[in-house]
Amino acid sequence: MTLGEALIGLLEARGVDTVFGIPGVHTVELYRGLAGSGIRHVTPRHEADAGFMADGYFRASGKPGVCFLITGPGVTNAITPMAQARADGIPMLIISGVNPVESHGREDGLLHELPDQAATLASVAKLSLVVRRPEDLERVVSRAFHAMLNERPGPVHIDIPIDVMSLPAAPAAPTSGTEPAALHPLAPHPQDLERAAATLNTAESVVILAGGGARGAGAVLQRVAERLDAPVISTVNGRGLMAGHSLDVPASPSLPSVRTLLAEADAVLALGTQFGPTDYDMYRDLGFPDLKRLIRVDTSPAQLSRGVVSGDGLLADAGLFLQALQAHLPDAAHTPSGAARAEAARQAARADLPEGYDALIDVLERVSAAVPGCRMVGDSTQLTYAGNLYFGPSGPSRWFNAATGYGALGYGPPAAIGAALGDPDTPVICLTGDGGLQFCLAELGAAMDEATPVIFLVWNNKGYQEIETYMVDQGITAIGVDPSPPDFTRIAAAYRMPSERIVGTDALEDALGRAVSMGTPYLIEILTS
Repeated sequence: MTLGEALIGLLEARGVDTVFGIPGVHTVELYRGLAGSGIRHVTPRHEADAGFMADGYFRASGKPGVCFLITGPGVTNAITPMAQARADGIPMLIISGVNPVESHGREDGLLHELPDQAATLASVAKLSLVVRRPEDLERVVSRAFHAMLNERPGPVHIDIPIDVMSLPAAPAAPTSGTEPAALHPLAPHPQDLERAAATLNTAESVVILAGGGARGAGAVLQRVAERLDAPVISTVNGRGLMAGHSLDVPASPSLPSVRTLLAEADAVLALGTQFGPTDYDMYRDLGFPDLKRLIRVDTSPAQLSRGVVSGDGLLADAGLFLQALQAHLPDAAHTPSGAARAEAARQAARADLPEGYDALIDVLERVSAAVPGCRMVGDSTQLTYAGNLYFGPSGPSRWFNAATGYGALGYGPPAAIGAALGDPDTPVICLTGDGGLQFCLAELGAAMDEATPVIFLVWNNKGYQEIETYMVDQGITAIGVDPSPPDFTRIAAAYRMPSERIVGTDALEDALGRAVSMGTPYLIEILTS
């Protein structure tokens, strides 16, 4: 058995069932054991899209996305999706080839050579490791999975030199200490728990902030919110945790009315949220209020010191904290008013929206009604911007995009493909614009190859309209914001993908009905006025 074959066994032992990659001479030895394994290989058209697919795959399945990439341009192309994953706390494992060990640091002009590849990737990865000997492989893989999944999850990188890949290696024994790809959640300290409970039990108008770190805790979050009678404001990565609940406030903390709700609270419980500007100060007006008796719960000590730093920081997994907290809370609030406060906040938040955004949210709500239970994966486009300010998806992890944090354009289509692969039973709608789709047009071919029935909803306003509006508002002549879009339906036809074009949104439901009935990838181009 070669090291490349042994690697496949170690990945399988940790629950990996899908890898994304483009084979090259620097990775072929990693593929030697793939055909005989139970791991599916997905071929994107660009290494950046491999990373975005891995991102969407995790968000839909809960299993880390793994990429096999060549040295040099392969891994540098993946830096953008790694940075997006780091910004959003998404586990991702990049396994790359690298030139022979003896060549490292010499810059002899080898194919795909970087001065120091591991160091280059370390600038965005939580951890960047090199396998220099076959006997190091299992230890390196274990370290990578631990770093990727624990504390604040994120991207991890493993370099394997091409002269090491083919060396003999022992297969991992079933009892050798391999572990499934699962988090090791951190339980709250009893004293921290008692202190938090004492604060919350003496408060009369609690508000909860739920971020991406609360993923998977929706059921217990609802029970705790009901006991505290607390409206729950969700960030973009926390949307859907309270789907349809009377205490749900699916609106951005950047909106004035949502900030008012927070300012009037006499205690705030913040779960797994960074307090980053793209959620909390989108308009950079520095108007986010001081929060009374703030309790912050996070798995990362570093996160507890970022953003809003005042308050009581508790180091714990959000789900375990909420489960333990239940025993310290009353069965129900004495004078329930939370639902009324949440309803008032929802109405006021919608009224706070910028001009034209209410109509965009109406489009999102119509899509959600036409394709019940769908997952919406967004690119940086007007529909996504509007939904990030105000939209309630049908459930957890059914609304995510790259328009916050790192903000990578071209994320939506490959991430949507990854999500459809990770959870094939949930319909996937990709919200993309004419600008963003041109970053990754070729991934329409990957969608067809993998038969992932993603509906690509292309909002075609013939340019970067949000940037144009911003430039004009700043008194800057709009330049470079009107790249000519192609005929997207013809592009789809070139990949044998069914498609149609509609003008405006009056016929949107009919188009979505036809797309769903096809059961294949489908593109709907919407020409806006």
